[in-house]
Amino acid sequence: MQPISVVGLGIMGSRLASRLLGAGHHVRGFDIDERRMADFAADGGHPATSPADAATGCEIVVLSLLTSQIAREVCLGESGLSSVDSRPMLVLDSTTGDPEDSISIARELANSGIDYADMTISGNAAVADRGELVVMFGGSDEAFRRAAPVMDAIGRSAHHVGPVGAGARTKLIVNHVLAVNRTALAEGLVVAELSGLDPAATLEILRDSAARSGAMELWGDRMVTADHERPNARLRQSHKDARLMAGHARAFGAPTPALDVARSILEEGENTGLADKDNSSVIEVLRRRAGIGRIATTETEIE
Repeated sequence: MQPISVVGLGIMGSRLASRLLGAGHHVRGFDIDERRMADFAADGGHPATSPADAATGCEIVVLSLLTSQIAREVCLGESGLSSVDSRPMLVLDSTTGDPEDSISIARELANSGIDYADMTISGNAAVADRGELVVMFGGSDEAFRRAAPVMDAIGRSAHHVGPVGAGARTKLIVNHVLAVNRTALAEGLVVAELSGLDPAATLEILRDSAARSGAMELWGDRMVTADHERPNARLRQSHKDARLMAGHARAFGAPTPALDVARSILEEGENTGLADKDNSSVIEVLRRRAGIGRIATTETEIE
């Protein structure tokens, strides 16, 4: 089993590393958060001192980072991947970012003899724990072949959607539809609650009806019970993604009225104390508007 590097050990990156360890790989990892590094070591991983150190001796490096700007620094900055002598190297970037950034990072890494693919993924932390992520891969046929051990460990399916950049574009479209579905579910459950229906029973009917969506499996129970702690994905991250999705659509002249509503709700949530809650907490924005909010908004956040 070849050694694999994971850079970025947050909510998703730590799960990717855990799945690779469970598959029998020697995994070297790096994160700027010492607590995450300690958890990674406790899980059987091998902590490194920098992205370059993590990548040394590894033919595959998986990135799971907050933004494509951070991915660029990890790939091309001081102590970045381009400074490593180990070859061949394939960088698999799972970061949700701007497709144009993926294309430019790939071009610059190629100058250092490093291959790059935007290996984006669909699913939250709970889905990742089960190894049921959906992979959307943008890169060469050879990169897709070489990435198979990683994709087999983390996902239930892998789709080769085109060259570099196509993976990031597909991920933004998936998240675009998912954000609208999540908002619609939250809105419907608030209507049910206000009308005197049992939200839990209503959710079960929704799941059994033509209105059923993956959003109900990811967030339905948490919305009903207002369980927004221990996030599988943070609301602020979803807001960041929504900004990327809106920019992506605008670049092609596509109208986004439904996404605009979902984005405004995410913005309100981030600005009123829900930033680090699970993104199921979008329902709390609507509950507050209806006068039945379950999470208080602090005065400092209102200001």
